[in-house]
Formats: sequence, structure tokens, C-alpha cells
Amino acid sequence: MAATTAALACLAALAACSGPPKDSGTGADFKLSVSTPEARGEIDSFTWAVYAEPPTLDYTAAFDYPQNTILSNVCESLMRWTPGLTMEPGLAKKASNPEPRTWVYDLRAGVRFHNGKEMTADDVVYSLGRQMDPKNAAAWAEVFQNVASVRRTGPLQVTVKLKRPDSQFPQYMATAGGVVASKAGVEAAGKDYGTTGGLACTGPFELGAWNKGQSIELDRFDGYWGKRAKSKKVVFRFLTDPSARTNAMLSGEADGGYLIPTESYGRLRESGVGSLYFGEGLTTVNVNVTNMQGPLGDVRIRRALSLAMDRSGFVKAGLGGAGTSTSSITPRAVWAAASKPARKAALGALPPTKQDIETAKALIKEAGATGKTLTVATSPIGQDVSLLATAVQAAGTRIGLNIRLKTVAPNAFTALFTDPEAREGIDLFPYTSYYNISDPLDLLANFRTGAYLNFAGYSDKGYDKLVAQATAVYQQGQRMEIEAELQKQAADKVLWIPVAEWPTSVFLNKRITGAPTTISYMYYPWAADVGAAK
Repeated sequence: MAATTAALACLAALAACSGPPKDSGTGADFKLSVSTPEARGEIDSFTWAVYAEPPTLDYTAAFDYPQNTILSNVCESLMRWTPGLTMEPGLAKKASNPEPRTWVYDLRAGVRFHNGKEMTADDVVYSLGRQMDPKNAAAWAEVFQNVASVRRTGPLQVTVKLKRPDSQFPQYMATAGGVVASKAGVEAAGKDYGTTGGLACTGPFELGAWNKGQSIELDRFDGYWGKRAKSKKVVFRFLTDPSARTNAMLSGEADGGYLIPTESYGRLRESGVGSLYFGEGLTTVNVNVTNMQGPLGDVRIRRALSLAMDRSGFVKAGLGGAGTSTSSITPRAVWAAASKPARKAALGALPPTKQDIETAKALIKEAGATGKTLTVATSPIGQDVSLLATAVQAAGTRIGLNIRLKTVAPNAFTALFTDPEAREGIDLFPYTSYYNISDPLDLLANFRTGAYLNFAGYSDKGYDKLVAQATAVYQQGQRMEIEAELQKQAADKVLWIPVAEWPTSVFLNKRITGAPTTISYMYYPWAADVGAAK
């Protein structure tokens, strides 16, 4: 998740200062880079393939790939993630932490929204307030759970008072959780905000035409306060079928795309029409446990399924060889800044990644679970999803379980992350988990009682206490010692079944270049860097 402004980004020793390990070698058939070659000039437009149409571009609901891939170029946050996965100033030119429960954001002067109005502290207070308003059911509401107040303390200054010290809050201000939009613009749009008209943000692009079911266009905002975008227009094409996305890139109908279907890595590499790149994704591919009321309430069954998984086979077939087997639900890169003892505690005693069918069978028999039925959701989004679901079925069948697959459409699959009703009757589903910040707690906090992504309703008072302790510690090294214990507990209880680490993939044809290769594209205005390759 490159150099930053030290006084700002490292003030509280945030994990985002460290970034991923500097070694780009993976030991596999791919190599990680931070970005693609820099663009040489401007272009009129380029077209980008995305796997689903966003239901809304309201920043409070931006919690998945399609929304954030687009929104990151239109709406900006107080802080900013960089292609090197570090944090730097965004709409706030400075952030300070005068005492543990106070964060002060001094804003840039002269920043204009797409509606022409100048950004003020009132807009920031209003924008963050929308995330906190229960009526909005914001996806980012948990980020604000420790916030007592957000107040204007000057024309260009906002002060956030916390109920208790919170090491995570300032880091999340570089995500969609910290987006600033025009109060007047949002109020004028009313209930239609995020679905029609403009988004009243400050980014290098503004929302243009939205052709429902087909595409979203972004137009360059020439009143942008920062570096001007190299392309006058970006067109995002919705292509839910993986083959259609690949064919569009091969034919030139789309100039590029992120989240390349793994089954297409070979075709794109050998096509001669462009280049396939990989970058640090801070991403793990897991089997998400969504129901602990049934058989999966017994940890022995969860352990058995984990032991029965053919991880190396999935990496080869499901990820096109571009990945590494893992039994850690957190990517190794987020432990880069940890001390050797903390790193060893977090990663040194994990369960084996190698398949062990006999031990798994014994656990199923011991639990009296032979013949028990589990339902796994799958979707034709891509081979990574469909083949992982099939791998779970194969693993469960070999150890005596009855695994049923339930196929859902790509848009319905996205709903599994936000809608409890969509998860009814489902015990497990393939879950690619990406980090929003480069701190282990970003994922580990998801198993706290009542957490937004705690789909199975796991609850343990001891675990909750450790999450609270880690959250309250600003000193990075000390915090990571606590996070290492959380990692050990999550692994022991098999709260999810980790399968592989997966790099970010991006394809660019020969016409364009400049896009970052890392997961930064979720919160960094990446499209502004894309321009002519020659």
C-alpha cells in the first residue's frame, strides 16, 4: 500500500509510511512494479474496461472495485494514497495531531469543485458528516465510530475530536472515507446524488454522461487545482463477461483495464497489442465464512476445509500462476514495518499451506460432520471466483462434506458484501480482500463483534479487547505487536480460509501508458496519469 511529506505522513508513525517491501521479485512467473512507463504526451480519450456497473457513485457507498476505480478520479480525500502505497497530503495540505484525541486538517486554498464553488471547511464538515449519519448507512461508517465531533475551526481548517485515540482514523482519510464534496452540490442533487448529474467533487475529472447498462464517461476538469490530466476524456465500459473484457482489450475497443481475468493472462501477454503488468495488491484471495450457525460453527470443520484446499493448484489454474499460496489472511507486505519478533509472531507459526487430506478427514469424522451440507456462492465474474468455488467443492467432497454451488450474477455477487439478505442460505463465498490502508488492522478489525464485514457474526470478547488496544496505539511498532496476536487468533480460529496472495494486474495497449500498477488506483486519481505512449 516512495517518498512522502514527512511532517504529515509520518507524524503519528502511521503504517502507511512504510509501504510494501522494496523487493519486487516474487519468485514466481511474474514481477511487481509500481507503475507503467510515464506518458509522453496528451490524448483525446481512452476507454477502460470494468467488470460491473456501479450501483451508485455516492462516495459514502464506494466500497468495491467498480465504484472506486471510477470515483478515485472524480472525488478526492483529505489525504491521498500514492502509487507507492504511502500516504501524502490531499485536499488537506497539512494534518497535525496536537494530542491523542485531536486531528487538525489545514486545507488547501483555492480548490474549486466541479460546480465552480470554492472548497471551504464547511464542505469538509458536511462531507464527513454524511459518512456519520445513520440515515445514509454509509459503508465507511465504522471509520467514524470513535469520532466525537467534526468542527470548522477556521475558514480552511477542520478539527476532528475523537472519543479515544484512534490510529486508524487518520489513515482512512486517504480513502473514500475522507472524500470532500460540495455541500451545495450534494444538497441540490438530493436523493439522486451519486446516480445522476454531477458529483460536485474536486478531482482531475468530472462526471460526464452515464449511459445506464453501458458506460460512464469522465471529462477533464480544467479548473483542477493540481496537475492537469493528460486525457480529455475517459470512457468506462461495463463488460461483465470476462471473455468480452479480454476481447475488447485485444481488439482495441478498450485500451486497458485493471482486474484482468486470470484465464486471459497468457493471451494478453502473447498478443503483441499491449503489455500486462503486475503490482503490489495488498490482496489476499480467501474463502469467506458467512454462516457459523450451521456446521461451520465448529472450528474443526473450518480447519478441515482449510487443510483440504489445493492452494498451489488454485494459484496455477485460478490465478494464472500469478500469485503465491498462503495461510495468512493478511498479505505479508503489511508487516514490512514490524519488528522481527512481531513479524515472526504474525507469520512464523501459521498453518501449513500444503494439502493434508488425511488430517482433514479425521477432523470431519471427529466433529461428526460427515455428509453435512454447505452452500458456496460462485459467479462468472472471472476464473479466480469460479475456480475457487470449485476448489472448495472438491476439497469438501474429498473429506466427506456435501458442497453445493450456487451461481449468482456479477452484480448480485457484489451485493454479497453489502446486503445480508443476499447472503441468506450461503455458508461460504470466494472473497478477494484488498487493503484500504497498509495496516494489518484494516482487515483484522473485521472480526470484531458487529464489524461491517463480520458476515458470520463471530464474537469473542478477548479479540474485541485486542482490537481496541491496537486501535488506541499510534506508535507503529507497539501496535504491530498487538496486531500479531490478532493475526494468530484469527488464523487459529480459521475465521476465513486464506488461499493465496494476488498481485494487482493491469493491461495497456500500445497507445497509452502511465497507469499505476498497484492497488493505489482505488483511491488515487490514476486516470490523470494516463496519456500517449509515443
